[in-house]
Amino acid sequence: MKKVLVVGAGGFAGGFIVEEGLRRGYQVYAGVRASTSKEYLTDPRIKFVVFDFESPETIAAAIKETFPDENEKWDWIVYNLGATKAISFSDFSKINYEYLKSFIEALKSTGKLPEKFLYMSSLSVMGPRHEKDNGKFTEKDIPQPNTRYGASKLKAEMLLTMENVPFIIFRATGIYGPRDKDYFLMLKTISKGFDFSAGYKRQMLTFIYVEDLAAAIYDALEKAPTGQTYLISEDADYTQKEFRKIALNALGKKRVFSLPMPLWAVKMVSAVAEKWGVAKMKPSTLNRDKYNIMKQRNWKADVSKAKKDFGFNPKVSLKEGISHATAWYKKEKWL
Repeated sequence: MKKVLVVGAGGFAGGFIVEEGLRRGYQVYAGVRASTSKEYLTDPRIKFVVFDFESPETIAAAIKETFPDENEKWDWIVYNLGATKAISFSDFSKINYEYLKSFIEALKSTGKLPEKFLYMSSLSVMGPRHEKDNGKFTEKDIPQPNTRYGASKLKAEMLLTMENVPFIIFRATGIYGPRDKDYFLMLKTISKGFDFSAGYKRQMLTFIYVEDLAAAIYDALEKAPTGQTYLISEDADYTQKEFRKIALNALGKKRVFSLPMPLWAVKMVSAVAEKWGVAKMKPSTLNRDKYNIMKQRNWKADVSKAKKDFGFNPKVSLKEGISHATAWYKKEKWL
């Protein structure tokens, strides 16, 4: 039985990654912080490991405590820990890069590097490419991140190469599904009769349903070679209008006021929201980084490499996924 550690198991996607590993019969360890909520980590088969990323020396101690036998270790590690928004932009580097660096050093010092280390990166590392030719991102494109978030993720990717970690990198597009809070805010706004969008030019969006992502992670661990990077997305793209229509149908509504905002106005609002978040010491969903993401017109991704190497085949379309997520939000009284 393979031993799998999911670091960042308490996050939105992390819980689903743990569940998929258990479903496949693996021995799954959930890497969490002491403050992590275990609301969705209730299966008695889960083995917990508590990491304090603020204190690097204790990471090695936690690893040794889990595997005192020098011949025992995790076969696979899924590193899902990361920050998508932060109070200070220096926090992106701290959480997305320095924490990873400390974790890799601890694995090496204890002799516990796994056979495969799957790192959850982001399509944001690519930056605004193919804006004019409307082409799809591929793994051959040179990353040019235009956000601090994307830059911190790319920096982490480079670390894995420099440290000779047996990595597999997933550059995932927008992840959504039950329990997610980011796309939930969009659905909540639409449920109230409004749909705000940035800019007037058509924007091509891509998505991946969280359960499809979890399945892809284990398919890659089982079949893909190390040292490879993959773009992960449903093999389809959507306009904002198409997303709105799908959301309306799932919400059981007929009409919504579409309110496109000029980019200069979105930029101004983003800057104000960011400063307000800093004043309140709470990360703002809308900030300068998010503005650059909303400004980008093309998020199309070519997933043919993932299909070829490990049979990547997302089963849930955006229509089905939004329907599943909306039903869950209603059941849990979020909507």
